[in-house]
Amino acid sequence: MKIYFATTNAHKFSEVSALASRFGISLGMVEVELVEPQADSLREIVRAKVRQAYLAVKKPVIADDSGLFIPALRGFPGPYSSFVMKTVGNEGILRLLEGKDRGAEFVCAAGYFDGREEVVVEGKVAGKIADSVRGRGGFGFDPIFIPCGYEKTFAEDPETKQKLSHRAVAFTSLFQKLVSSRI
Repeated sequence: MKIYFATTNAHKFSEVSALASRFGISLGMVEVELVEPQADSLREIVRAKVRQAYLAVKKPVIADDSGLFIPALRGFPGPYSSFVMKTVGNEGILRLLEGKDRGAEFVCAAGYFDGREEVVVEGKVAGKIADSVRGRGGFGFDPIFIPCGYEKTFAEDPETKQKLSHRAVAFTSLFQKLVSSRI
């Protein structure tokens, strides 16, 4: 089965491609300009992205969107994580959390569309926000996110991230559904 991943992030492509191969799925990378809608729902954003990508390539496509949800900040930054990373970054999130509960959840919505069938799933990993930026690996909020049961951030321990990240959970679920339904 050949599917195209609409992403411009080579690191993300490599991570997801390794997962796909475990299910007998071959991924190709397509760099298409997608207009990402501003929405409160990652699922809604992904639905728009896979449909746009399909219109551009006319082949089965997958896409994803992720967010860091912090209950003490009423779910912020959530689906606006990319914008928040560009504007206030990890240091800004750390300042916002001073004196607050540091619980957090990374969520990834992953979707598939082939012109007829659409599948959208979510993957989550619970954790907490570190007291400082830690580690050199990863990207985005990885240097401040510590998954439950661990002491290192995703940036400090990329192997753990690859095994249990929100993206790994979402795409594993998506690939299981695609293989079991023989789409």
